[in-house]
Amino acid sequence: MTSLVALCRAHSSLDRSDIDHLHRLTAEWTFLADLCFSDLLLHVRSDDGRWMIIDQVRPATNQTMYPIDFVGSWASQAEVLMDRAVEGGESVEGDIALNVPVVGTEESTARVVAVPVRHDGRVIAVLTKEWVVRAGRSLGELERGYAYIFDQFTHMIECGTFPFAGRVADSSAAPRVGDGVMMLDRDAAVAYVSPNANSALHRVGIQANPVGMRLAELGFHDGPARQAFEQRQPVVEEFEQGADVTLLARCVPLMRGAGDDAEIVGGLLLVRDVTELRKRDRLLLSKDATIREIHHRVKNNLQTISSLLRLQSRRLESDEAKAAVGESVRRIRTIALVHESLSREPGDDIAFIEIVRPLLRLAEEGLQSPDRPVRFSVSGSGGRVPAHAASPLSVVMTELLQNAVDHGFPEGSGGGDVAVVLDHQGADLALRVIDNGRGVEPGFDLEAATGLGLSIVRTLVTTELNGTIEMRPATAKDLDGVGLGDGTVRGRGTVVELHVTTAD
Repeated sequence: MTSLVALCRAHSSLDRSDIDHLHRLTAEWTFLADLCFSDLLLHVRSDDGRWMIIDQVRPATNQTMYPIDFVGSWASQAEVLMDRAVEGGESVEGDIALNVPVVGTEESTARVVAVPVRHDGRVIAVLTKEWVVRAGRSLGELERGYAYIFDQFTHMIECGTFPFAGRVADSSAAPRVGDGVMMLDRDAAVAYVSPNANSALHRVGIQANPVGMRLAELGFHDGPARQAFEQRQPVVEEFEQGADVTLLARCVPLMRGAGDDAEIVGGLLLVRDVTELRKRDRLLLSKDATIREIHHRVKNNLQTISSLLRLQSRRLESDEAKAAVGESVRRIRTIALVHESLSREPGDDIAFIEIVRPLLRLAEEGLQSPDRPVRFSVSGSGGRVPAHAASPLSVVMTELLQNAVDHGFPEGSGGGDVAVVLDHQGADLALRVIDNGRGVEPGFDLEAATGLGLSIVRTLVTTELNGTIEMRPATAKDLDGVGLGDGTVRGRGTVVELHVTTAD
């Protein structure tokens, strides 16, 4: 879909400030469509006099008249009205023939109000309000109140005081017309209250008729209204109204006249009850904090177990027993590292690279010796992995690094290099551990391997991670791809490659 900016540049001579003004208008006009119960279309005139539709919005308070998207097409019905609006500098109302079917009516004509959009004293576009008149139906109090407010904004658009200059606020979370509307007069007293706004007042304990009273006199927080009137700008504020209710309010000042001489004649106050949303947010924050605290405590417990095992190993005399306990300590430290990382991360997942780097540091500390220095490196990104996959992946990683050092670079071999390569596509993670050591023996079969480390790896990958694993001799291309294909090569080298899916 072509953007408003692109359409303006392609079909008009508007400058950047004009386009910014129109962009601010379309960022704010959702509540205008809701107030007038009508479709709104924004047009700019091309050099040859035709009108291009550059944006369109439908009301949430009424059925749309146009289910079809007209953005990027030429207007074909209301050109005369739009020309008159530009020439006269004020709104023009008339009828147009319907050339598209409108759901829910058999009418062949629609009413249109063409509103000139003024900026820096010039009419730069035309906003059209288009609706079908339903025969035999009179307007209710709510519709009359909303129509009056919309007329005030129409005047402001004609004078160039709406939209307001400055940064466009994010209106996605701001209250909507359907949440509740209060109209204020020039003294910030309540002139009209919609049924939904009246219900919001009742929920905060205000039972009195608010019409004719100031918000402060009602016991209602009037900060947004005071700031909007003083700053002559829309204000959005969230506040606690009483002990149990949280409200989100947006106040837009209504102005008459143009430029610095414009005076404030009232305000539109939209109110939304966000109590349940904030309760849910607090529950989520509490849950997240609890989960992180659990990870922190698990990490502490694992570190305690690791320390106890190290103390026990000092009393052992058998080298084989000491080696077994040392491997257990390393595996426990690996899982503790994962829980430590998860305790610092919000949410239920973690960037895998944030686990891999500490694992490589652990390997550098515990696996190499002076007569076989091993250099570790990592490249690529493994994306984010959920907590349930982080621990088995980390254990697999630790076992593969130990296997690469123990079997690729025996004591006295002079050491070498181990590279970890990560890649991910969505939930699919590819991990390669490449070394330039002596390589696997001819005829090596991973499925037939009986070593504890490879057995752990094979079991975790195929059962808990539902993945595949392959171990093979490294090729020159493998070694060159990670910068190991030089004179440091001690043999054929080994590649261990696994693919897993980290999704639930």
